[in-house]
Amino acid sequence: MRLNAYLNFDGQCEEAFKFYEKVLGGKIEFMVRYDEMPEGNTSAPELAKNIMHVSMKVGDTMLMGSDAPPPYFQKAQGMTVSINTDKPDEADRVFAELSEGATSIMMPIGETSWAQRFAMFVDRYGTPWMINCSKPM
Repeated sequence: MRLNAYLNFDGQCEEAFKFYEKVLGGKIEFMVRYDEMPEGNTSAPELAKNIMHVSMKVGDTMLMGSDAPPPYFQKAQGMTVSINTDKPDEADRVFAELSEGATSIMMPIGETSWAQRFAMFVDRYGTPWMINCSKPM
């Protein structure tokens, strides 16, 4: 069994995933627009160029997402995408790049009682993130 985060956007999915690909060193493996769906697709014409589904490999995990049709889009609540690194300088770099233009920084990157580095923020696309670099045992 595998669990994957699936992010919903309000028209910025492609832009967000290209940004995440660059910052996280991922690789977009699949991206399809609403207008590329097989016959019988009944999505609204204004959604034609929006992303119906995207999958991006990051390390040994998969981050997925889509542009939710307007009646179904809701801002992310009650969840956070967690990034765990082994190196403090990698945590610092990811925070600096991923939090650029953040809508909210609840905890800037810094040392805590449990971590060499920890941060919590909501990025410019509305995705809540945590970055953690644990202290050695």
